[in-house]
Amino acid sequence: MGNRLDTQGRPQRVTRRPVHGLLLLDKPLGLSSNQALQKAKWLLRAEKAGHTGTLDPLASGVLPLCFGAATKFSQLHLDADKTYQAVAQLGIATTTGDAEGDVLQRLPVALDQAAVDRVRDRFVGLIRQTPPMHSALKKDGKPLYEYARAGIEVERAEREVTIHGLTLVLEQSADAASLHMQVRCSKGTYIRTLAQDIGAALGCGAHLTFLRRVETGGFSLDKCVTLEQLEAMDDDQRLAQLRPVSDLLDGHVPVTLEAQDAGRFLSGVRRRGVWPDNPRAAVFADAPRALLGTAHVRAGELIPDRLLSPIEIEQTLPGHP
Repeated sequence: MGNRLDTQGRPQRVTRRPVHGLLLLDKPLGLSSNQALQKAKWLLRAEKAGHTGTLDPLASGVLPLCFGAATKFSQLHLDADKTYQAVAQLGIATTTGDAEGDVLQRLPVALDQAAVDRVRDRFVGLIRQTPPMHSALKKDGKPLYEYARAGIEVERAEREVTIHGLTLVLEQSADAASLHMQVRCSKGTYIRTLAQDIGAALGCGAHLTFLRRVETGGFSLDKCVTLEQLEAMDDDQRLAQLRPVSDLLDGHVPVTLEAQDAGRFLSGVRRRGVWPDNPRAAVFADAPRALLGTAHVRAGELIPDRLLSPIEIEQTLPGHP
């Protein structure tokens, strides 16, 4: 999907505009998260956009994209739990933990499902992982994959992650064996590393051949749109794919303020009320109904955290052009 050309063969100039909301994208294989974001941003002619955490080029699936006012709350979903479907080929370990790497080791596979089930129990709950060298994690301001490409191995500290649910199904043919995996996990979990560690525990090694994110922070694949679908739509249809900014605030307790209190809250002034203590509140104006921002409640005070600007609020109201 390149730039469109005008009648003289020159790239068309895109007139940007304020666009506010959440787009659930089914990211294709082969694109980085930022490449996918930039294509969607171009199609929507949006002024400002960001994503809620990266998805590897070799992975597809749910990638929430934030536009305009929604970018103020994208950080909230970096901590969200995620669910993946993956396939690991057994008997072959690679330098990168996936099919892109060089083969390090080939071992015979002599397993049954019972052996897989026994190993599975060791990878459920709180586990420790060493981040892979081929990752975007930074060391001294430089991504680890840059060191790896230069043939440099750097020390990485182990980190704790949580595997909330893990399904492993062994599939074998005459010449190959693989594990079909479904993983529900905390942020920061490396599925490639999980596949490698499971392969090592099984005594035969493994590398990832397929990875698809099917859910993140309550957003599932069946609610997503592809770049191809977006490109085939007209402008109104593309804008209709956007979800409200408030969809990013699931889990926040809603608090509604009348006009006078809403104005003062937007100025950063704490408001007093009968609200119980709560670390996460989504604050709305009463009339017209509009998201103002986020706050927390302590000792009866509503304390602003992230606020939308008056112009952002106006542009998110129904009927605004």
